[in-house]
Amino acid sequence: MITRDDYFMGRDITHKSEMTPEISSNAGRTIERVNKLLAFFGESRKVTSGWRPPSLNAKVPGAAKRSNHMIGAACDLEDEDGDLDEWCMDNLNVLEMIGLWLEHPASTKNWTHIQIFGPRSGKRVFYP
Repeated sequence: MITRDDYFMGRDITHKSEMTPEISSNAGRTIERVNKLLAFFGESRKVTSGWRPPSLNAKVPGAAKRSNHMIGAACDLEDEDGDLDEWCMDNLNVLEMIGLWLEHPASTKNWTHIQIFGPRSGKRVFYP
């Protein structure tokens, strides 16, 4: 189970001026859905990237310029063994039920990227 502290990684304090009520609300929904996912998966995972303020997102190599991390609507979880990605790919119905979308595992080696808003393609599993 992840907490708000896990998700914000101290950035809600260090980047307080960039935090908005919308980001806080999105983050709450993201955390709730991630915890549901982890309960179905049956294992806990560490957050490797939660909320990324725009000033920080701009410094992350390869980060999308319109990343859902910036609005509290995405979460990256450690997945060195690839088991979480594999489980998600085998259980897309669970992701749909929870309301999560998955960045294709081919694009996220060693981590799982999930988000609460669908991509423009509308596909449950998408490429960045």
